[in-house]
Amino acid sequence: MKQILLHTALIVRDYDEAIAFYCGKLHFRLVDDTYQPEQDKRWVVVAPPGSEGSNLLLARASTPEQAAFIGNQSGGRVFLFLGTDDFWRDYNAMLAAGIHFVRPPKTAPYGTVAVFADLYGNLWDLVELG
Repeated sequence: MKQILLHTALIVRDYDEAIAFYCGKLHFRLVDDTYQPEQDKRWVVVAPPGSEGSNLLLARASTPEQAAFIGNQSGGRVFLFLGTDDFWRDYNAMLAAGIHFVRPPKTAPYGTVAVFADLYGNLWDLVELG
């Protein structure tokens, strides 16, 4: 049997502002942006550069209950993990793009890591394993 994790849904306030952040500042690629008229929503998928695996489904909040979780889908814990083959290249590029790091870089037994917040406040690890 072979299974893969296809998408991780990330609740967003607005499709276009989320695309601008992920594609503009983090340099993700826009995999799909298709309007679904029967549900009056868009199917928006983005992926990190070079990724051939999992990606993010940017899901616009459609109810007040969903909107309450924008930026806090994991209760304040690191939610997503962005792996890189060159930590310092990506860390410096992200700083230059205005990405806010909430914890500075550190070396751990598993590699180099720093925690940043996305435009909504979700916490991410930028990590180079090694």
